[in-house]
Amino acid sequence: MDSIIRIKDLTKRFAALTAVDGLNLEIGRGEIFGLVGPDGAGKTTTLRMLCGLMEPTSGEAWVAGHNVARDPAAVKDRIGYMAQRFGLYTDLTVDENMEFYGDLFGIERKERLRLLPQLLQMTRMEPFRDRQAGKLSGGMKQKLGLMCTLLHRPGILFLDEPTNGVDPVSRRDFWAILYQLVKENITILVTTAYLDEAERCNRVGLMYKGRLIRCESPDLMRNNLDEVCYAVDVSTGDQRAARASLRACDGVLSVESSGDSLHVLLSPAKTSPQVLEAAIGPSTFRQITPSLEDVFIAMIRKEERRDAA
Repeated sequence: MDSIIRIKDLTKRFAALTAVDGLNLEIGRGEIFGLVGPDGAGKTTTLRMLCGLMEPTSGEAWVAGHNVARDPAAVKDRIGYMAQRFGLYTDLTVDENMEFYGDLFGIERKERLRLLPQLLQMTRMEPFRDRQAGKLSGGMKQKLGLMCTLLHRPGILFLDEPTNGVDPVSRRDFWAILYQLVKENITILVTTAYLDEAERCNRVGLMYKGRLIRCESPDLMRNNLDEVCYAVDVSTGDQRAARASLRACDGVLSVESSGDSLHVLLSPAKTSPQVLEAAIGPSTFRQITPSLEDVFIAMIRKEERRDAA
């Protein structure tokens, strides 16, 4: 792998809280890498350390060949960082925000005139150039934030939950833009709360309490989870009672609602649908392929049980 981001034993502590705990990771050039995990897992702290906005307690990180702690200026010249709340100026128009960030990055007028039409075309924001940022929809604000981040042509993008709270159509459009950027060999590290977005990444890292507990492609993560060999869709009369009974069964890794049924992930060495039926009574059982969400939940539940023990 041609690694453009390399992380070794990266750790960040805040008093008694360890936000990032000995993180080791390599991300390849031109890759879309997704960091997922529950709130408080350490995703944002990791991004902030990689951008040089926060010093690690210990460990090291290299971005585009530069040590983040020792050469932060060189790193910042090569990256774009879009925080959860990007600093748009709501009383300025789309064009005025772009001008402001162009000044901030020190981009020459000739280069701005070349880049702006490309960015407007890519994001389909041309009709909204004179609209104030405060009057844009959530999806258009995120597109504007991305355009401002791309003005200095970074080789690496760090995006912290860029589509949080954005409608599904705008999320799809945003990801279409990311795919265009990858074709230009831009590397993207994105945190996301949406597991359908994790499916779009080349690889996914699952964080829990500051630790990276799994890292591979979405397909491998679904199919190569040692402990989870199959998942069962259970249709039953009383979901609440069935959920409590199933969670008490040995070998049940997770039970989650999915519409009118329950998704149950099983360790086949310990349990079977017959055991489940004995626990909850007559029900309809159907074996299914675990979704990425099923797998993530199962892994988080496993870590929770390990911590409790």
